[in-house]
Amino acid sequence: MAFVHQEQSVSSKKEIQEKQQPHVQRFPWLSLILGGLSGAGMLYSLWLIFVYAPLDAVQGLPQKIFYFHVPAAWIGMLAFVVMAIAGVIYLIKPDDRWDWLARASAEIGAVFLTLALITGSIWAKTTWGTWWTWDPQLTAALILWFMFIAYLMLLSSMGRTVTAARAAAVLAIVGALDVPIIYEATNWWRTLHPSHEVGTSGALPPEVVLTILVSLLSFTLLYSFLLIQIYHFQRLQTLAQRLRASVAE
Repeated sequence: MAFVHQEQSVSSKKEIQEKQQPHVQRFPWLSLILGGLSGAGMLYSLWLIFVYAPLDAVQGLPQKIFYFHVPAAWIGMLAFVVMAIAGVIYLIKPDDRWDWLARASAEIGAVFLTLALITGSIWAKTTWGTWWTWDPQLTAALILWFMFIAYLMLLSSMGRTVTAARAAAVLAIVGALDVPIIYEATNWWRTLHPSHEVGTSGALPPEVVLTILVSLLSFTLLYSFLLIQIYHFQRLQTLAQRLRASVAE
């Protein structure tokens, strides 16, 4: 009986490895391309920020935080939208791959939104004279950050179960409603944040527009690269847990 059990365990392990192998090696070139593009984009963004873009006449050097703060906030919002889309698809047709995608996006988004809040606080101190104010856009961003934390804590406490995936999917869908509120806060309420000026003709110097667009693109490429890596990590964690469960039986 022990020999049969051991043989079944080895067979299960080989089966998991066979399932794992195609997914790990299917798109290595995509990771390499995204990694190279994001790295080059980040270096080019740094040159644009500190050399090419003009120094703000009023704020001076602290205004350079703008080129990090906005892309970080953008990735935080993008990550939650990806979580919500993956959650909707998972609820319609349960598939572990959508759960892995949502988990990976949540981990990245939480980090970038944290960076957005930190850089925003530093910028606020130099511009507004305070580290924090209950500005509508800031408050909405803070709520989204708490939604990220709640999402990760939910998955941590409930484990890798179908119930956890479904509950997290619902939470992601509800939390995503905060994303348009953050984006439109400057249009809906009187806030300390400036309105959306990048798309307005003549609102910003062309050097500033080019720099912020390149920074947004570079951060998006970095998000895509990290998403692939953490997605595979989430998948391997799930397979490892299933392997341990099959050996324990």
